Amino acid sequence: MIKKTLYFGNPAYLSLREEQLVIKIPEVETSEKLPLEFKKESERTIPIEDIGVVVLDNKRITITTGAMEALLENNSALISCNDRSLPVGLMLPLTGNTLQNERFRHQLNASLPLKKQLWQQTVKQKVTNQSHVLNTYTLTETSCMQRWINDVKSGDTENVEAKAAAYYWKNIFPDIKNFVRGREGEPPNNLLNYGYAILRAVIARALVGSGLLPTLGIHHHNRYNAYCLADDIMEPYRPYVDELVIQIMQEEDDYSDLTRNIKAKLLQIPVLNVTINGKRSPLMIAAGITAASLYKCFSGECRQVAYPSMMF
Repeated sequence: MIKKTLYFGNPAYLSLREEQLVIKIPEVETSEKLPLEFKKESERTIPIEDIGVVVLDNKRITITTGAMEALLENNSALISCNDRSLPVGLMLPLTGNTLQNERFRHQLNASLPLKKQLWQQTVKQKVTNQSHVLNTYTLTETSCMQRWINDVKSGDTENVEAKAAAYYWKNIFPDIKNFVRGREGEPPNNLLNYGYAILRAVIARALVGSGLLPTLGIHHHNRYNAYCLADDIMEPYRPYVDELVIQIMQEEDDYSDLTRNIKAKLLQIPVLNVTINGKRSPLMIAAGITAASLYKCFSGECRQVAYPSMMF
């Protein structure tokens, strides 16, 4: 089942009642002029089991510990945003699988050669998907990227990922001269940052659901990063966000600010259609397939991670 992504950009009071997330508007609740019946009708409830991601984007949102506990027990991801509406925090459950201890041990005992092979697969699929985006939305020559895909070695020892990324970002937005990808860079970096944060939460949620530690990466090893594995596994999914950003840029006259309309479009990332194992699937479901296949690689059941492919 496809889980819902809930976005709260206005003041709200979130609580739990009978396994339902109860949503109330403070202004309505405290108003003495509004009749009681109207207040009751303004209240909305959503089954906890239907929720996959919750985005909290207002300083005046109150959420009870009971609601948070129920969401986390359901393996929902809670994202908090800063003053610029950019996600800055991610809360995930500590336990997401009944066999978690066994799965942790398989992940911890994964050999270095295996992790290098998994990173090789990851880079190859990422560059393949990047090449597809360039072919679809630009006139850029991509034969070099095809060569680089074939050149990716175990562990990507020659850093093909960085070489391909430099070429990709140089050409992805032909109407923007000298575009530089960076968290603090000029638009559409703001759209990319927001989209990647949503994607990261979806991937981290899938990893936890498969009983894996999102902290222990196969390539990323930043000591201050709690989601190294999520950052690894999301790489082949990033081009889907890039594609959505391109489409938003084509539709919007001004994308310098993250307007409510733009954020609504970016919040569709969990339900974007992707192709994985030869079948069409919503991105959130595909992330679960990828995470499950990754565990099978750690346990020795298979040697190939199931990643989505934009080339079909």
